[in-house]
Amino acid sequence: MLYASHPNTYSTNLYLYIHHLASSPASNHSCKTYVQTRLQTQRVWNTIPTGDDHMATTPDLDLYAHLMRRAGFGVRLDELEKLAERPYEKVVEDLLHPELVQDVETDVIERWYGTGQQGFGPDWWHRMINSERHLQEKITLFWHHVFATGLAKSAHPPSSQDQIEMFRNIGMTNIRNILTELSRDPAMLFWLDNNENLKDEPNENYGRELLELFSMGVGNYTEPDVKAAAYAFTGWTLETPIPGAGSKYGGYPSAFVYQHEEHDMSQKEFLGHSGNFDGADIVDIIAVQPATAIFIARHLYSFFVADEPSVSSWNEIPPKDPPAIDLLVQAYLASNGDICTILGTLFNSAFFKDSRFLRVKSPTELVTGILKLTGDYQTPATGFSRFGGMAGQMGQSLMNPLTVEGWQTGQGWIDGGTLNSRINFAVDELDDTEKPGIRLIIERLQQMGPLSPAEFVGECVGMVRPAPLGDEAILGLLNFAEVERVMDLNDESKRADNEYRVLRMLQLIVSTREYQLN
Repeated sequence: MLYASHPNTYSTNLYLYIHHLASSPASNHSCKTYVQTRLQTQRVWNTIPTGDDHMATTPDLDLYAHLMRRAGFGVRLDELEKLAERPYEKVVEDLLHPELVQDVETDVIERWYGTGQQGFGPDWWHRMINSERHLQEKITLFWHHVFATGLAKSAHPPSSQDQIEMFRNIGMTNIRNILTELSRDPAMLFWLDNNENLKDEPNENYGRELLELFSMGVGNYTEPDVKAAAYAFTGWTLETPIPGAGSKYGGYPSAFVYQHEEHDMSQKEFLGHSGNFDGADIVDIIAVQPATAIFIARHLYSFFVADEPSVSSWNEIPPKDPPAIDLLVQAYLASNGDICTILGTLFNSAFFKDSRFLRVKSPTELVTGILKLTGDYQTPATGFSRFGGMAGQMGQSLMNPLTVEGWQTGQGWIDGGTLNSRINFAVDELDDTEKPGIRLIIERLQQMGPLSPAEFVGECVGMVRPAPLGDEAILGLLNFAEVERVMDLNDESKRADNEYRVLRMLQLIVSTREYQLN
């Protein structure tokens, strides 16, 4: 039996479902109506087949795929199967310790792409697509969204690049360390005007956003707390870059500078504490607040588990899953805000494992996911320079967030224009049967021998792994597959045509609404 030698729960269940549709008395033109009235409340792919002991012991590839889409940017089919040979908890543990995995060759990347503005974007895209430190790159993107800064204001790529590298290096340490380094970061200091925060002319921008958007959220502090924070951060400024240092070919970085003469030394009242506080003291107090634990937990839940409403509404709209947030808050408080510990709790939780396809893919996730599927761009190449622009057309221009709040996520990613851009990109990238990832799928299908239309659809969907397809999408794929009754990649007389049919099938799958979900 085909599925005994190549077990795949997703494609097997989908095949059974499609086979049922195709063989029903109402297939053909009335099949959609039949599906809506007969099967609207049941999906075969949610039922584990019985009577097959081998299938019952097969690792849940969908769970591993889910983990790698959320904790990284997805993996190729062969990589997924290799990961599934190991216990799930061990895979999670390795993700949490990127230092155990060899990093990309930085010197090679810098020689290929350059070190200034010209190389900054391609460098990051290369890492997201190729780094084996999957979670390290994903947490870097997470913090870039939470602590959004933009080149549109700073116009100094070295500072932006240093900030992203900072997120990469400390993103899984504790929140006290992260907020302290953020408060000393030249890109952030300039973005929120703390370089203009002087003891006789305080600027509240950074102090306010630190409380409102970076740590505690609206409703958990007072205006006097904002003013106290602003005074505590007076004198925290940056070294003015050498003119021209932001050129696209490189340049000189900026650095944190503490100007003692501009720091306010007066007594301050902040969140119920009194003292001659500086910025580090403010961070220490913030880090132990229960409100901070809840705020960070909700951010992590929204990014890694399921889409939440915008941050500005959190004071009014409760979390979607209060018990899940409570569990993450407990992990925060027990570990003193250690992000690695919180993420370990999150990825091993039942609510995470049950959260498949509850998020809309961000443009960055869509682009990287498609490139993982094709297996292209595994080495430095000139094409990396265009991915930032493509993601920008879909609504996410890295290093140029829409506001200090970052991007509107979830359904905010999708409108008529951005959906068109997403589908066009996906289809255009799946354009060549010789791309490694596509070649792998073709070879797998060839090993299976002749396939019926239902098997052809089921196996292709099983290898791409979108969200469970709706009836309309399945019937559309089945209609395409039925143009030829048998898919046989071992038939040399039809080899080229059949390979093209595989390519078209993959293009149709990534064009579905379900593929937009993560």
